[in-house]
Amino acid sequence: MMKRFILTIVALTIFCGNIAYADLAKSGTINWVTGWIFDISATAPQKGGYVLGSGRATGATFNVNGSGPLHEGRAVCIAVFIAMPDGSGTNKGNCYFGDKDGDRIITSFTGDIVAFKGDNIIIGGSGKYEGITGSGKWECDGSGEADDSAFNCRQNLTYKLP
Repeated sequence: MMKRFILTIVALTIFCGNIAYADLAKSGTINWVTGWIFDISATAPQKGGYVLGSGRATGATFNVNGSGPLHEGRAVCIAVFIAMPDGSGTNKGNCYFGDKDGDRIITSFTGDIVAFKGDNIIIGGSGKYEGITGSGKWECDGSGEADDSAFNCRQNLTYKLP
């Protein structure tokens, strides 16, 4: 009898501990930070001072509230960019942002490589994020010489679920 009581308490604790996270609001805003390492795989200098390139950013996500959507997850972005002769430039690509359950939000992004900011548009999701739509902003700290291509981005997505 005591063993059954203890097992019931453990099961209820696990179940109740996951209710708030599993019951993601049907709409809202997620604010998180991603720590990245960016690996530039190719650059192609062009006549006139243009440079084309691509790369992959791999990182970890942390919800600014310390728990909830996109907390303690993984992230990957594949990007292409162009640097212009006047010093400006743009980038675009696709990313996934996950949580510790392995569920993911998939985005398409565009941005300004000099200002280190841009827009994310949600194009899909898996698990608790299936059917998600919405968009948001991203803004990153530029990587310095001593950072070994590491940098942080603050991001948000205003979303709706079906």
